[in-house]
Amino acid sequence: MQTRSSRYLPYLFIFPNVFIYFIFVLIPVIWVLYLSFTNYTLMNPGEWIGLKNYSRIIQDSIFLRAIRNTLFFWICTVIPTMALGMFIAQFLNLKIRFIAAFRASIYLPGVISSVAVAMTWLWLLDPMKGPVNVFLTSIGMTGENWLQDPKTALGSIIIIGIWTGIGYAMIIYLAGLQGIPEHLYEAAKMDGANTVQQFIAITLPLLRPITFFLFITSTIRSFQIFDLVYILTSGGPANSTTTLVNEIVKMSFSEYRMGYASTMAMVLLIITLIVTLINYTFGSRDNDID
Repeated sequence: MQTRSSRYLPYLFIFPNVFIYFIFVLIPVIWVLYLSFTNYTLMNPGEWIGLKNYSRIIQDSIFLRAIRNTLFFWICTVIPTMALGMFIAQFLNLKIRFIAAFRASIYLPGVISSVAVAMTWLWLLDPMKGPVNVFLTSIGMTGENWLQDPKTALGSIIIIGIWTGIGYAMIIYLAGLQGIPEHLYEAAKMDGANTVQQFIAITLPLLRPITFFLFITSTIRSFQIFDLVYILTSGGPANSTTTLVNEIVKMSFSEYRMGYASTMAMVLLIITLIVTLINYTFGSRDNDID
């Protein structure tokens, strides 16, 4: 017979996680939501101004540019990163010599400090002595001012973002591939299916939950892009690479307009929730069909 103490034992085990979530996540979110309706600054305790921050943010051209840049970064990094990660995982799932070294080399950019990654790419893309421009010059092409030209700055950051994210996608897909029973491929071979047909009929459907998970986590990660942009371009030139988080940090710690920055943070939260819910809806529908 279950005693009263054993009945409440599971709640005791989950209490630390719930308490930490309440203190460090839920309360800060509620506080930021409140600040978004005030004109709070570092020197001003702030007054309730209602929806004025939200009406002002709609007319903020720099913030609207940050939204476009963030969405463009998301679109151009998530799908290529996942596709390349899956392709590389297929190759690294083979039983060949030194495969562990190959896996580590692909995953390495994802675990290195983002500051170290950004500083490395600053050197690689240096317009005067960077290896990229030196190589282009050696083959008769003209080097670019990659991070100082509005036409190429955001594209360069996107390429770096893809490079740093491939390792994470590869590891997740590799774990999924190693969980697919080998007898399914053997049966498909006996039925005359080639490699492409096996990939379409077996690999892709069985990796669907992993693809859904990767899409969600990669989406959230791309919306939170900050460190690479801050170190490489600081949002420039001419705000061509500024993102939502860059604008939030600038408004908070450069202009000290905490209330307005809280409004930006709430907009970022809403956009992230909408995209995540849409992904979750379609992902759950696909899983239900299966």
